[in-house]
Formats: sequence, C-alpha cells, structure tokens
Amino acid sequence: MSYHSMSRRHVLKWTGAAATVAVAGTVLPNFGITAALAADLGEGDVGVLNYAYALEQLEAAFYTMVIDSPYPGMSDDEKSWLTDIRDHEVAHRDFLKEALGEGAIPALEVDFSAVDFASRDSVLGTAQVFEDLGVAAYNGAGKLIVNPDYLLQAGRIVSVEARHAAAIRDMLNMNSVAFAGDDVVDENGLDGAKEPADVLKAADPFIKTEVTAMAFM
Repeated sequence: MSYHSMSRRHVLKWTGAAATVAVAGTVLPNFGITAALAADLGEGDVGVLNYAYALEQLEAAFYTMVIDSPYPGMSDDEKSWLTDIRDHEVAHRDFLKEALGEGAIPALEVDFSAVDFASRDSVLGTAQVFEDLGVAAYNGAGKLIVNPDYLLQAGRIVSVEARHAAAIRDMLNMNSVAFAGDDVVDENGLDGAKEPADVLKAADPFIKTEVTAMAFM
C-alpha cells in the first residue's frame, strides 16, 4: 500500500521514552514522563514542514544528549564536529518552528534508550542512521512542497544534512574514502530518497508522541 493510499484517519504511533528537549530557549526535562501527546502534522505545505520539523526535533534532541554526555575517549575534534552538528540541527528545528508559527506540532517526546551513549560505535552508528534518513526524507518530500520559497529552504537544509552524513561516515571510517556508499548513492550518482511512510517507520523506535499523519493524503 502506498503512503498516499492509506486511510486519511491513519495514525502513526511513534514509541519511546523521553529526553531533554530545548523549546523556545527553555530546557524542558521530560525524563520518564509518559503523558500522551497528540500531534497532527496538518496538510499541504504545513504538513510537509511539520514532517521536517519532527525529524529535526529528533536530531536536535539526540545530538544535545551526545554533547551533554560525551562517550569515553571522545576527542576534541570529534566533540567540535558533533557540537557543530548539534548547533545546526537546533537551528533547523528552531527555523522550522518559527516558520510554522501556530501551525507547528508540539515538542515531541523522544526515546534513545536503544542508544548506548557510553559507546562511540553506538552513538556514531545512530548518528549515521539519522543523517542518512534525514537526507532521504528531504529528498523524498521535496516533490510535495508547493511554495517555491519553502522548497528553496528545504534544499538549503538538506545540503547541510548531507554534509553531516559525510562527516559522520568519515568519523566512523577514519582515513578512508567512505563518505558515501551505494547504500545511499545510486549508480547514477544520485542520492537516495524515501517516502514519508518509510521515514516515519524508521523513526518509530525513537519517538513516543502519537502523530496523526494526514499531510500527504
């Protein structure tokens, strides 16, 4: 079944526990809180922007935890790179929230319990998943954006996400040329793209908030 043919009332349940998320300059500790939140992405361009906003919330929360709880042996260079990525993701999140205004979905509750923040491999492996997923998500959603101004900004964000993806791969494979592989770049040299349904499924283990996905029907 394609994403577009799903029932309009289809509900995507993202599961997880919580992390600390910065919202409008305030740090909100959500540790262990299980209060159910509901978020309707909306429709049209608002729905697409909320889709991107949800993913940027996830990435910003993840990298905030990485920097707040560095894995043992994190080098000064690694901390600098990961801090830059965190700052970019926070900026993306805040930019999209401001652009959406009152149409923005609530802050999402996240669950990184599957990530061992004391393990470099676990942290960077998860980062690679998030960055590759983010690039594919923007590539797949671009065709759904109507307003050319929004499309321009999405293109500027995805190019930064691609830089992140390459940096993380380089950190995982130092002194190699594995900045991209055939898992993300096809035989024509084109980056991969994923439909929203596939992206949301991949994000499912990391997000608790119940989200009504009506944006792309």
